[in-house]
Amino acid sequence: SEMCIRDRIKKARSLILFSGVFPNSYFRNINVIWSRDMDIQTALSAFLPVSLEEMSGIRLMNRTDTKFVTSLDKLSLILQFAVTDYRVQEVEGTRNIAYRTVYLDTSGRDMYMAHQNGHRVREKIRVRTYVSSGLTFLEVKNKDNKGRTDKRRIRVGNIHSLYTDGAEGFLEKHAWYHLSELKPWLENNFYRITLVNKAMTERLTIDTDICFCNLQTGKEAALNRMVIIELKRDGRTFSPIREVLRNLHIQPSGISKYCMGTVLTSPTVKHNRFKQKIRVVGRIQEIVF
Repeated sequence: SEMCIRDRIKKARSLILFSGVFPNSYFRNINVIWSRDMDIQTALSAFLPVSLEEMSGIRLMNRTDTKFVTSLDKLSLILQFAVTDYRVQEVEGTRNIAYRTVYLDTSGRDMYMAHQNGHRVREKIRVRTYVSSGLTFLEVKNKDNKGRTDKRRIRVGNIHSLYTDGAEGFLEKHAWYHLSELKPWLENNFYRITLVNKAMTERLTIDTDICFCNLQTGKEAALNRMVIIELKRDGRTFSPIREVLRNLHIQPSGISKYCMGTVLTSPTVKHNRFKQKIRVVGRIQEIVF
């Protein structure tokens, strides 16, 4: 039962985190008992749910984001150790939810190039669709020189109705670019698990089955073995998942889906800054880009 799974995981996690390390023999035992026999959907079933209505109270629009990259084969174990401190977002019975994002940029890819050139202050503009509900938003994300992210968004019909849905005025107020300067460059499809801690002060997103399509050339790329985890919180208060990831030797690793998708689907684009991350992704995917 879900309660039985939750109790077993809680006991194992308490023993491990109390000691502060993963003893090799115990770690192997955990792999045998849980990771080998428990798939991601089973691990998710052990979480208590949190509804969209409850999630609405966790805005975190002005926040610090910390990203981690790991392989899909570690995800089940991460979920099992997170179950005692987090709840999972559930929408109409679904806990692993499909997203579609279209990134907008200028003809010269100014927003991509700001990241490539190492600018700490930068912006992303995207149209994001929650596939199951059909809700679509135009979003502007601005990062300041202290690493804090401010996100603004408005509801729109779709990528083709931006002019009639008020996007022009919205961008004039919140973005550096006018709508007329932008065009759709990259489509990104993925599945997302969203966890929220029981104190409702932080949110954790876990993205899998990440696919890209260059909307100008049609070139595609897929990262089906990679997992991108993002911890979103105000300030730097204690986070249980940071301890779990640290004990699993998963360290912070800044990665942008927009930039990675651009590099993988646009071979001629300048990408010196991302070469190390491409190698990391290649090792996870077990291929050479």
